[in-house]
Amino acid sequence: MAEEETKKEEAKETTAETSVPPETPVPPAEGEGTGETGESAEAEKPGETEKPAGEKPAEPEKPAEPAKPAEPDWKTLYALTLADFDNYKKRAARDREDTYRYAEMDILKDVLPAVDNLQLALSNAKDNAEDPFVKGVKLVYDTLLKSLKEHGAEPFDSVGKELDTEKMEAIATLPSADIEEGKVSIESKKGWMLKDKVLRAAQVVVSSGKPA
Repeated sequence: MAEEETKKEEAKETTAETSVPPETPVPPAEGEGTGETGESAEAEKPGETEKPAGEKPAEPEKPAEPAKPAEPDWKTLYALTLADFDNYKKRAARDREDTYRYAEMDILKDVLPAVDNLQLALSNAKDNAEDPFVKGVKLVYDTLLKSLKEHGAEPFDSVGKELDTEKMEAIATLPSADIEEGKVSIESKKGWMLKDKVLRAAQVVVSSGKPA
């Protein structure tokens, strides 16, 4: 019995000498540290989040197609075009007629000064109306008036009428004992009409009323 107890005590002493103190840290073996701790560290790095398998990247949005214009109403367009063409034909015919109707306007306007001079000469020769020369001048004057009338040109009177700015040109205002204010008192140059247009406006003096 004594020998067995002695052997037990020697075994305890040997175990106590070879045991490692609990305070001494044991270094990790090679290859350790790459387990869960290492993987979690790598996963926490920014910008390295793994995308789930099978997910496609988002495609850019396509621009919306412009809306197609509505189909025009061809019947309405045809009717409008036809009406415009009809108006053009009427306007062209009217312009052509006016051209033929008033083609002699410039020539007749150039003849009027000669008519004015003949009229002035006859008015100054009233006392010699029986003179052959005066009779000859009056014959020329009457012939010109007849020719002008055949072409549609005729003189019009202005004295005693209201001032018409479309047919008359006022060159002065003078008091008049016989003519009311605003009316023509003197006609210095006679006005002429060609059909329904003014060939030449009359030059007139307008009355400013009775003299004070």
